[in-house]
Amino acid sequence: MSLPDLPDIEFVNSDPEEVKLNIITAYEAISGRKLFPGDPVRLFLYAVASIIVQQRALINYSAKQNLLRYASGAYLDHLGALVETVRAPAGTAVTTVRFTLSAPQAGPVSIPEGIRVTAGADLFFATIQYAEILAGELSIDLPCVCLTPGVIGNGLLPGQINTLVDPQPYIADIANLTESSGGTDVETDERYRERIYTSPERFSVAGPTGGYEYWAKTASPDISDVLVWSPAPGEVEIRVLMAGGELPTQDTLDAVYGVCNDERIRPLTDRVAVLAPDRVPYDVDLTYWIDSRSATAAMTIQAGVQAAVRDYVLWQKSRIGRDLNPSELTRRVMNAGARRVVIGQPEHQVMDKTAVAVAVNTNVTYGGLEDD
Repeated sequence: MSLPDLPDIEFVNSDPEEVKLNIITAYEAISGRKLFPGDPVRLFLYAVASIIVQQRALINYSAKQNLLRYASGAYLDHLGALVETVRAPAGTAVTTVRFTLSAPQAGPVSIPEGIRVTAGADLFFATIQYAEILAGELSIDLPCVCLTPGVIGNGLLPGQINTLVDPQPYIADIANLTESSGGTDVETDERYRERIYTSPERFSVAGPTGGYEYWAKTASPDISDVLVWSPAPGEVEIRVLMAGGELPTQDTLDAVYGVCNDERIRPLTDRVAVLAPDRVPYDVDLTYWIDSRSATAAMTIQAGVQAAVRDYVLWQKSRIGRDLNPSELTRRVMNAGARRVVIGQPEHQVMDKTAVAVAVNTNVTYGGLEDD
């Protein structure tokens, strides 16, 4: 049974009406006096009941924080500590920056560790090692790490990081050569809860499928789906998919490989390979109509349909091996308020277990209002 399948529970009854009824009934039984609506004593007891309801709500909340399904924040961190599973911290983005001299020098030019560069907006990257541009050389390429953890450091295209914050002798120009990537936010409660729930899998190291899945997800908090299968005896292939259906970078694949191929985790005879899912492109082309009786809400429905299509595209690429399913697209568009929808593309397609369907072109046409 998975966590969402567990029955919902309440440790104490916090229903306001039932609490009020119990207090009024108890008072009338003790005092022998009937309390009518508007009676000052009745109103006073209602105020007492309100305080009791609030306290019961706090009791329920605090008790539920001891259960994995309900725990959040620091309470969830403490539950994770019981099974030696720590919440993944925020990761920093990295990029490669080229430092270029104004002219070749007769001797080496030092570039200290920690020299800052920026693209503006108070976002700084810094060198992570000492380096020298050798005599006669014009430039050197150095790895730099974002000083602000999180996804905020991702996505800076080559050339956007072009300002040297800490001036150095003879350095005339700097520019990043690669898009900054690898920054991650602190692991969310939902993903952390799932890892805690599956953490017993690691006690069998990484032999079982669940073991490899658990360890693969420890490599990055942005990993949303993991496929583990064996294409041949003794071979283990791991495919990872990132949050939002994005394909992993090579740095992420290397990180997963480093974790799952550790000799303390990998069974001796396993040969581990870590790959991105196979990308299967498709197009979305549909036309929809709105019931004429809903004409006053037509603009709202159109916006809802556009959002439904975006959600479908995200849903379709959020799991490895998920079949390309136009029926799901129809359902979402109809639920958004469309009266009728005709799907030109995509057609149903069974995905290989290692593939993920990714939309390339999206064309959504509003056909207008129509009567029954």
